[in-house]
Amino acid sequence: MNTTESKLTVNIAGIKMKTPVMTASGTFGFGLEYSDFVDLNQIGAIVVKGTTLAPKIGNSGRRIAETPAGMMNCIGLENPGVDEFIAKTMPKLAAYQVPVIVNISGNTAEEYGELAARLEETGVAGLELNISCPNVKQGGIAFGTCPESAGEVVRQVKKKTSLPVIVKLSPNVTDIVLMAKAVEAAGADAISLINTLLGMAIDINTWRPVLGNTVGGLSGPAVKPVAVRMVWQVARAVNVPVIGMGGIMTAEDALEFILAGASTVAVGTANFVNPRVAVEVAEGIENYLTERGLQHVGELIGKVNCG
Repeated sequence: MNTTESKLTVNIAGIKMKTPVMTASGTFGFGLEYSDFVDLNQIGAIVVKGTTLAPKIGNSGRRIAETPAGMMNCIGLENPGVDEFIAKTMPKLAAYQVPVIVNISGNTAEEYGELAARLEETGVAGLELNISCPNVKQGGIAFGTCPESAGEVVRQVKKKTSLPVIVKLSPNVTDIVLMAKAVEAAGADAISLINTLLGMAIDINTWRPVLGNTVGGLSGPAVKPVAVRMVWQVARAVNVPVIGMGGIMTAEDALEFILAGASTVAVGTANFVNPRVAVEVAEGIENYLTERGLQHVGELIGKVNCG
């Protein structure tokens, strides 16, 4: 482990990680569900599933559909609410030596701020803001598609917490760099991307949408080229660390994101196929470094040669 730590240890906005490989929100539950299959202590950081102020039962109907190169989901942020997370889940996660990052979602900027305040003294390592949620005060526009709204969410959260604040960007925008610069200017400590692409599937026998919510978030290998491109664009445009995600299944996939400019990566859909994927990807990155005589993963960040 000492060798792994010397080559792979990273510090993102004050969050110290043993490896640069995290688990993406919504694909790893609250972490505890995977503890029978993988040593949570070997993961860089656990990003728990989306958490809201009040409990949510999620969407009705079918919530997940497999695609030729990934999956679509419309879970609807089902979760027990922040109070239960603080009272019942976080104490169990605290027994592990792994940073816990809470992905939070709100209907208003003020709700995000309230969530941040409640999580301030709970032992969590940081917050990830899911801004791909309806903004009730702005007629249903997602925070993640409006620079001004996204910036306001970040400002409200920063007022209420001293924890590192990571903003997760939606790819469903015209200009991802504009969004990144807006949240950076508002005080984001790091930026993670990409969230899922909006997709749809239709049952040709019933002529109805496959998903109960009609549309859902597309993830998995199919989105990786889009994600790598967006990480490359954003990493060149901002001065805060970038966390790359979107279709990572192997160490080779993760290395693409790092070369594009990501300081760390997160594995998502792959967790459903292989519960140990976060650990195996980290091991693969370490082997890559060793084979090339490199001393630290930081030597790879943003080193893609586009000339």
